[in-house]
This record gives sequence, C-alpha cells and structure tokens, in this order.
Amino acid sequence: MTWLAKWSFGNKGAVGLLVVMALVVGILSYTTLPMEFMPEADNPQVTVAVLGPGQDAHAMETQVTKPIEAATSLVKGKTEQMSTSADGYAKVDIYFDGKTNMKEAAQEVEKAVNALQFPQGVMDPFIIQLNTSMIPVSQVTVAFDEGLTKENLEIAENKILPEMQKIDGVASVALYGKTSPQVRVRLDPAAMAAKGVSTAQVMGLLQGRSVSASVGEQTIGGQTGNVNVVSSIESVDTLKKLPVTAGVTLGDIAAVEPKLDQESVSRSNGKDVLFLIITKEASANAVDVGDKVRSTAEELSSSVKNAEVSMIFSTSDMVVTSVNSMLREVLLGALFATIVILIFLRNVRATLITAISIPLSLAVTLYLLKVSGITLNIVTLGGVAVAVGRLVDDSIVVIENIYRRMQKESLSREMVVSATGEVARAITTSTIATVAVFLPMGLLRGGLQAFLLPFALTVTYSLLTSLIVALTVVPLLSSWLLKGSSLKEHEPSRKFSRFLEWNLQRKWVTLSLGLLLLVGSIGAYVVMPKGALDATDASTVTVQLVYPNNVPVSEVLENGKQLEAELMKQPQAEIVIMQSGNSADSAQWGSVVSLTQVDYTVMMKEEADAQVFMDHIRSLQSSYDGATLTVGAASMMGASSTSEYIDIVGEDLQAINTVAKEVAAKVKTIEGVGKVASNMEDTKPVFAFKVDPAVANAQEISMQLSAMLNPVPLGQIGLDGSPAAVVLEPVVQPASQQDLQKITIMTSAGPQLLSQVAELTVTDQPAMLYHKDGKPYVRITAEADPKRVSEIGADIKTETDSITLPEGVTLLAGGASADQAGDFSDLGMTALISIGLVYLIMVLTFKTLRAPLAIMFSLPLAAIGAIVALLISGITPDFTALFGALMLIGIVVTNAIVLIDRIKHNEEQMTVREAILEAAGTRMRPILMTAIATVCAMLPLLFGQAEQGSIVSQSLAIVVMGGLTAATLLTLIVVPAIYELLYFRKSSKERKKAAAAPASAELPG
Repeated sequence: MTWLAKWSFGNKGAVGLLVVMALVVGILSYTTLPMEFMPEADNPQVTVAVLGPGQDAHAMETQVTKPIEAATSLVKGKTEQMSTSADGYAKVDIYFDGKTNMKEAAQEVEKAVNALQFPQGVMDPFIIQLNTSMIPVSQVTVAFDEGLTKENLEIAENKILPEMQKIDGVASVALYGKTSPQVRVRLDPAAMAAKGVSTAQVMGLLQGRSVSASVGEQTIGGQTGNVNVVSSIESVDTLKKLPVTAGVTLGDIAAVEPKLDQESVSRSNGKDVLFLIITKEASANAVDVGDKVRSTAEELSSSVKNAEVSMIFSTSDMVVTSVNSMLREVLLGALFATIVILIFLRNVRATLITAISIPLSLAVTLYLLKVSGITLNIVTLGGVAVAVGRLVDDSIVVIENIYRRMQKESLSREMVVSATGEVARAITTSTIATVAVFLPMGLLRGGLQAFLLPFALTVTYSLLTSLIVALTVVPLLSSWLLKGSSLKEHEPSRKFSRFLEWNLQRKWVTLSLGLLLLVGSIGAYVVMPKGALDATDASTVTVQLVYPNNVPVSEVLENGKQLEAELMKQPQAEIVIMQSGNSADSAQWGSVVSLTQVDYTVMMKEEADAQVFMDHIRSLQSSYDGATLTVGAASMMGASSTSEYIDIVGEDLQAINTVAKEVAAKVKTIEGVGKVASNMEDTKPVFAFKVDPAVANAQEISMQLSAMLNPVPLGQIGLDGSPAAVVLEPVVQPASQQDLQKITIMTSAGPQLLSQVAELTVTDQPAMLYHKDGKPYVRITAEADPKRVSEIGADIKTETDSITLPEGVTLLAGGASADQAGDFSDLGMTALISIGLVYLIMVLTFKTLRAPLAIMFSLPLAAIGAIVALLISGITPDFTALFGALMLIGIVVTNAIVLIDRIKHNEEQMTVREAILEAAGTRMRPILMTAIATVCAMLPLLFGQAEQGSIVSQSLAIVVMGGLTAATLLTLIVVPAIYELLYFRKSSKERKKAAAAPASAELPG
C-alpha cells in the first residue's frame, strides 16, 4: 500500500481538493440525510383482525377464526399461527421465518382471506403487516371545552384532520375516539304485544325504504338516458311515521331518538379527547415531519375556537435527543482520543495530523450512508460512536513510525514514504480484519440483520476511510507540518525488553497462568445470569387493567378512571393516556381487545425512575378486585422484553387446562418470577335455550331475543345531511336467570313467556378461545427479573420437564430467554465466521499459518478482560454485551497484527527472540496509544445513557473497554510467548548457536 503514499505526494493539489470536497460533502450529507428513530425493519408477522359487533366468542371462532386459519394454513414461509376469538372480534397472527419477503407474505394472506365469506354483521377483515417505518411519527390530542359534541367532531374531521393530512411527508392520519351519529330505536314490549307486532317485522322495517336503484336505459323524447328509482329517509320524524303493520307506525311501538355513539374511549390527563395517530412516508425526514406537525398543532390550537390541539408525542423529539446525545459522545470520544495522542507524542502538530482522520472519516461515512440509502438513526449513530476511537488507530501507527524515524533521520519525502510503507501492511491487514468481523452480519436473517447491517456498514465505511486517510493525508501533512518541529526523544523501553526476555525464558509459567485465567473467566461467564435491558430509564410505561368478560363495561370504565387518577398523581408521570374499546381505526393496526380491558400509556418526566413508578403501580393490584393489573416498560414494537411463556397445546381443552394449572403452580415457586397469569383464567356463563320445535320456531325466538338483548343494526338514514346508522336497542336487561326466563316473546299462539317454549341450561365456558396452529391452547405467562432472564428460563424448563403430560398434550416454552438464546446463537455463529475470515486475511497477508495463529491467541485474552469487567461492574451480560464481544474480535487483533508484522520484518536480520524483543520494545508505544485512545473514546458511552432500541449501551462499552485493556496488556506478554513457541525449533537452534558463539550479540535497542 506504499503506492498510496507515493501517489499523494505526486498529487498534493488533488489530495487537498479531495479533503475539502470530502468535508463539504459530509456536511451537506448530514443536513440532508433522512433522520429516523430506528432503521427500517419488517416484523415477521401478519395479523388478520376482524370486528363482529354482537357476535359471541364461539360464533367468532366457528364462523370467522377457523375459516381464516384454514385459508392461511398453507401460506409460504409460515412458521406458526396464533388466534384469539372473543366477543365482538377475532384476531389471527401468522408468523414467518426470517427469510420470507413480508410484503409478498402479506399479499398472499390478503388474497386468501378476501376469498372468504363472513356472516352478516361481521365487518371486512383488516390485514396488517407492521414495519418500523410505520411507527407513528407523532400523536396529537384534540380536546374541546364543551366536550366531544357532534359539532366538535365535525370540526375535528373536516378542519383539523385535513390540515394534518396536508403536511408534506405525512402518509396517514388515523382518528381515534370519534363518535358517529346514530338513531336508537327502543322497542316497547307491551305496546308490541297489544298491537300484535313481532320483532321480525320491525327488523325488516327499512328494507326497500332507503334505496337507489337503476331500472335501466331508455330512449325518451329522442334522448337516451337512465331511469332510476330513489328513496331515502332524511329525518327522525319520517322514521317514526313508517308503517310497521296496517295502522301501526314505528313511533307507536318504540321510542326513536338520535344519539352519538362513541366507538372507543380516549382520554389524556383526565379529559375526553380525540387522538390523531400520524405516520410519515418512508422517505420523509422524521424530524422535519415532527416539527411540521408540532407547528400545525399550535396553529390549529389558536385558530380553532374552543379547541386545544396538542402534540403529546413525537419520534422527532427522540431522534433529536438521540442525535444530540450521540454527537456529544462522539465529540467527547474524539477529544479524549486526541488528548491521549498528545500525552504520548507531546507534540501539538503531530497530534493534529493524527486527529484529522476523525472529521475526514466521519464526513465520508455520512456521504456513503446517504448513497447507500441508510438513514441517520440510533443504530448508525451508535456505529459512529463505537468507531470514533478506532478511527485514529491507523493514523497513530503511521505518525508514530514517522515520529520515531525522525529521531534518527532527517525529515524528507522519501523517509515519510518509507516509514509509511513499514507499517502499511500491518494497518491495512488490521483494518480489513476489523471490517471482516462485520461482514457476516449481512448473512443474518430478519430483524436482527435489519438492525446490525446499518451498524456494520457505518463502522466499515468509517474504518476504510480512516485507512485511506492514514496512508495518504497523514504522510502528506507530516512532511509539511513536522518540518522544523522539535520532537521529544523516545527510545524503546529497555526495562520492558528485559522483562519480556525473562518472561520468554519462563513462557510455560506465563501460558499456564493465562490458561487458568481464561478457564476461570469462562467458568464465571457460564454461571452468570444473562439478562435483558434494564427498564429504569424507560421514557414510556404501559399499564393494562383487564377485568373478566362478565363485568359490565360501565363498571370497567369507572374503575379505569380511578386508576387513571392514581397514575396522574405519581410524581414521575407527565402525561397519562387512557384508551378502551375497539374501533375500525384501531383494528387496521391489528389492535383489537376485550371491551373489559383498559390500556394506559404513561409518558415519564425526564430523569424519572421508571422502575420505582412501575413497582408502585404493581402494588395497587389489591385495589382492583377481580382485575389483572400489568405494568411494563414500553417497546417500540409492542413486545415485553422480560416475559416468559409456556404454551400447553392439545385437542382436549379440559386436559390442557389441568396441565396449565400444574404449570402455573410450579412456575410461581421459581425465584425471580413475578406475576404469573393464564390466558384462560377468564370464563363466563353461557345461557342456552333449547326450543321445543312443536311449540315455537327457534329462528324466530333467536331473532326476538337478539333484538331484545343486543343492539341490532337496521340500516341507515340521512340525518342533518350525514348518514346515520339505525340501531335497535336491547329491550330488556335481565338481572337474573328468572328475569331471562320471564321475557315475553311472540309465537304463532300469541305472546308467551320464554320458559314456556324453551328449556334453559347454564354452563361456564372460556370468555376467549385461543388456537395455536389450529389447536386449542393455554398460555401461562411469567414476568422474569430482567437480570436473570436466562436463569429463570432454564428453571422453567426444569420444572415443566418434570410434569407428566396426558396423551395428545404438548408443552412449548418461549419468551425472553428463548429470544435471547436465539440472538446469542446468531451472534455466536457470526463470531465464528468472523474469526475464520480474520484468520484467512492474516494468512494471506503473512503467507504462513503459524504467525496468524499467534495473533488469534489475543482473542481469548480479550475474553478474560471482558468477563472480569462485567464481574467488577456488576453488569449482567445481555445482547449488547455479546455484540461488544463480537466487535472485540476485530479491534483486539489490531495490536497483535502490528506487533507480529514488526517481528516478521525483523526476522530477515535477527533471530526469532531478537526480533520479538525489538518489535515489542518498538511497537509498545503505538500499541498502548491505540488501545488507550479507543478505551478513552468509549468513556462517554460508559457514562452516557443509551437510547431505547440502541445496540450501543453501557454493557457494550464495558465489554469493549475491559476486553481491549486486558488484551493489550497480555498481548505484549502472551503473544510473544506463543509466537516463540510456534517457532520453537527455529528459535531453539538460534539460541544454541548463539550460546556456542564466543560472544553473544547485544540486545538490540
């Protein structure tokens, strides 16, 4: 690579111009790069959500869920199918393997589901395939002084909503909590009985009354045109006057009045509000869109009378915070690295020459990210923060070698080129080896690749650029800026050389101690619990209050508001959002829930301790008798990071329920397990009437009971220029079985009590029905201590393995520990491939197998330091810690390569031991400089606060810093011993020959 240095001297003007262009392009790229919170990644799941108002769980299961399961069972790439059937809704989740194209999978599912026919009253299905780019960019609340009246809803829909939709870069705006106009028809059973009117006659009332039909095309008066028949009902009075039978109008047997129907309850800090959920276009800048939404909300709040429009959440704020945080850490890291160089070289000019590689490398990296279509997000920013310490390594080695040569030679172009050439092979090999560590990340599948690949490309771009800078710009600047520079004399450490010689004479002691340290460290790691990310600094907390399905919705909402007030009283809470119920808008995102479930999103104040808040809210469980209270740190994709689950699957529901109770009992005894729950704890009574066909018509009775007990849609009419649904209200609300049996119905024999024509039986059945791959299942969930996830997962397996299962029943465990094990396995495989690539690169460079093998021994030395650092800090190993270990593979071998390259260079004139001693003494300073610079550049990451979803965290910094520190110190001691051992025969012969000579050679130095 010496030719690069020669080329730069022959093209000084071009190099200078390229430097300026790189800086300008980098700045422009930074200002135009799209900013996101996360890189785009597909969730390997397609959800089919169906709303069926008035349908019970069993009806939804047989008429909706099972047909969808059958239709999607053969979709390509499917790994698992989960479904929930409940009163009023059904949801089928289809999971896919990592290699599946999720857009094609969603299209295939949509095609299969759209071919199905569902019963009347069941809404069209929603097919959802979520992507991180679909994470709402902003959430806006709309509140009115007079509440959510019809007029205010029209203002929201006709003025506020369109203004948000017009914002450049906005893809969609969904409105939650809205009301819709309805006309409620409440039948009078006594009046119906007196006038002999049946429910069936009322239910067919609007048929043919509101219609627009084409008769056909006719030629009339010489002109051809269409003949249409149009009829519509435009007022409540007209509806009341509709004849039901001869001489009887609807108003005679029912109360008819307009009302507003609220699809779902949405509240913010105790006030009823409308929610606007805003998503952006994939190519739009999250910060720009968020800022425009904020300004639009402020304008609307001042221009719309009695309305308060507030942006309560925006990923743009998170992006700006992340960018500022990472930029601060990058700048601090660069500053610390520069200070280290200055301390070692004690020359400002040499320090500035070295430090130039940081802004140049970052500028080119930003440009390459833009060209690659990669956004600026917490992952790519993390890559920059991690790489900043490594960016100066190549330049340090070059400038240090020039600096060292200047002490004995005059500064000249030839000397600078020669000094650069001496280390060119070493820094090129080490940089390419580091890059090779990240290449296997492209082989990963699914979401893990989507997160790691942008990180890997960021590091790769920056490191390759820093190598080019070290081989071109640094030599050129050195020949210019170091002229006449006064340099402090530096000689290789004679003390270290003598110590190393003493160590080489006792290499087996050193290697044995190293082996003991390695074995002890590995043993410590094996017994260390593997954890999940800590939630102490979570910015958002989710709370869920779920009552059994037989609890009235009004009671659920009343208690829900009590919990809302309690949440608002907490000093850590800034905004409390409460939501309950289903709507078409929520279903299109795959969110369909029980009507007895209330969800809260609590946005925390800055610096608030979320863990203290969550612990307090969990302690309120006893205040909500019969309900289940769940609290956890929010995830961007909605999944808990610390829960374990055990699925009990089988055809016999009674058998799996029995096993589920045994599983729950065993899991509760495990240390570190918090709340244990079952998805089948909620049951409800089913009242079944068996009709005597000789006495009454079962279908007629079913229709009458449905109309009496449930709201029944009758059609639509025009109301103040807008369509309004006509709904038949429940006639009776029985408080007991006796009330139910005393309901009067119309039969062919006249009005009769229900008990006279049908026999009542009562059974308890699950309120929700769950399937896994078409079979019933029960899921036991357990919240695990975040610091002991792997240990708890193993304990759960041990406990459940001891259970004797009935025939046809199987247990399937999963959750945080399984996900963690999968991620660890993927990273482990990536590490093995990386090690192989690194070794291959070094073999190609050194043209031998043995020298690279000595370099590879620096890796276990790094493991010692990483594990000891985790033990000392008390940090539990998690995914980011293991990712840090993967990074160490590339970082650690750098120093060993620089050392071995010098040894190989020396062997042409020296014995093996002399070559080792000279190389260790000469390369000790650049090795220490690069290591300390990298470690110091990591300090901001160690003491900083990682953003949620970032793979750069405190545990990663601890692993890298500990591993690099240990590897650096031990590399100077252990690697030389390994190298001499690998060349034992040659070294032994040389020492014997030297001993036989009349005079031994002096130690070089």
